[in-house]
Amino acid sequence: MIRCIAVDDEAYASEILATHIRKLPFLELIATTTNAFEALTMVQEGKVDLVFLDIQMPELTGIQFLKICGHKCKVILTTAYPEYALDGFEHDVIDYLLKPISFERFYKAVQKVEVLFHPPAPVAESENMALLQTPTAGTDYMFIKGESKNKFIKVSYDDILYIEGLKNYISIFTAEERIITYLTLREMELYLPKTRFYRVHKSYIIAIDKIRMIDGNSIFIKENIIPVGETYRDEFFKVIREIK
Repeated sequence: MIRCIAVDDEAYASEILATHIRKLPFLELIATTTNAFEALTMVQEGKVDLVFLDIQMPELTGIQFLKICGHKCKVILTTAYPEYALDGFEHDVIDYLLKPISFERFYKAVQKVEVLFHPPAPVAESENMALLQTPTAGTDYMFIKGESKNKFIKVSYDDILYIEGLKNYISIFTAEERIITYLTLREMELYLPKTRFYRVHKSYIIAIDKIRMIDGNSIFIKENIIPVGETYRDEFFKVIREIK
């Protein structure tokens, strides 16, 4: 069980998160609170694995909370203000949820945490490398190894929204599902067609044609916000400017 708390200065917002948490068997709701200092004490005492944290709170902001607690727990930020997303990602938050938070979007976020706490069994390197052979010219799909030994999933390039790296695992997000496989983001970057996909952060590859909007250093793909990393920024914006 992943022990969770929901922290928001508005009680009704915490209760919405609490309702979502109670629906998932791998999450355990420890507390909801409007007091950020109370939540910080629980984190420092080692009672919490995951915090759903509002950014805009009067006495202690979410960013201040992150700076104090360091890496003692995983954090998913919640707010009504998308412009704060980049600050959160710079502190290695797991995800960023925009209010009002639907259960579907909530579930996508906590799946990332579940993988960190309960990673899929690794596969042999030789089995991985079979996925990384140069695809045939004109191919518009790839086969990804699933979580069992003999399971392969066909993924169309057209369906991919973005790919997130989590240590030695990646999550491929489509409009319909999330696919987890035991590869590094670097391996996937080498495999994908460079005219369609671009790495914009140490943890993210995006499908260029799925970008809905770019605002500063934040990329919007459907309801997801993807940060542009400092190392990748100049080259990424060069690519965007050259698209005709």
